[in-house]
Amino acid sequence: MTKLPPASHLCFLITTTTALFACGDNRSLQSVSITPAVASSKTQFAATGIYNQAPTNVDITKTIAWCVGSSDGICVGNIVPGATVNTGLAQCVTGFTGNVTILAGRSGAGMMPDTGPKLKPFGTAQLTCP
Repeated sequence: MTKLPPASHLCFLITTTTALFACGDNRSLQSVSITPAVASSKTQFAATGIYNQAPTNVDITKTIAWCVGSSDGICVGNIVPGATVNTGLAQCVTGFTGNVTILAGRSGAGMMPDTGPKLKPFGTAQLTCP
């Protein structure tokens, strides 16, 4: 049996490591859930991402897109919403009374100039403004 020089071992190690990283991982975000599901006035929401591979449930509150929108996952664009949301902290706009849908999800392209991006996947919660 032929013994390989030490440089060959290093080359093999680098090639193998590169190949493993090049394969990537097939872990992808499957869905998003928001807690609490219903809240009022000013609330800190949390988002949990559900992935197809471990770890499956991950807090994504600080890394996911947040917006006020509709139950189909489309964020409001140039429309003045009844609330604002930033990294999960939702707050009613002064003088607004009613319900708004809070969205958290992966941002996609906007559909039309007057609408915001469509989130996919996304989760929803309701904010009730007094």
